[in-house]
Amino acid sequence: MEDLDDCAAMWADPIVVHHIGGVPLSRESVWAKIHRHTGHWALLGFGCWVIEERATGRFVGEGGFADFRREMTPSYEGTPEAGWVLASWAHGKGLATEAVLAMSAWGDRELAVTPTVCIIDTANVASIRVATKCGYREVERFSYKGGPMILFRRERPQ
Repeated sequence: MEDLDDCAAMWADPIVVHHIGGVPLSRESVWAKIHRHTGHWALLGFGCWVIEERATGRFVGEGGFADFRREMTPSYEGTPEAGWVLASWAHGKGLATEAVLAMSAWGDRELAVTPTVCIIDTANVASIRVATKCGYREVERFSYKGGPMILFRRERPQ
């Protein structure tokens, strides 16, 4: 609950949401999102974390795994979906790569299922770069909610 203000400020930033639906979120919508995150932990044993800067504790963003049960083709229902979003001040500093590597290491140890996936807007070059650096490989291009997307998949290392 103590992260609501930081999360709401991040999700209200047009730069942040440009490739994630394109519409800034209200504080009310972010509150519902936080409930969804905690529900994932309670029901599935995984979910999202707040990302903080190590040296200062400053809010960086959020990231983790979810099962959104997206109504889309291709379907990957039952496969944890990795996701990350950073405040605009944190873009371009390598923090997303660091966070996704940490998430992936946790997932390799703790998730009972493998692989994991992520979906990224085709224009989001920065997130595509992060995904590929962290072991995600393109599987398929498709349309989701009217936008061009790429499905990426990451296998658990042997």
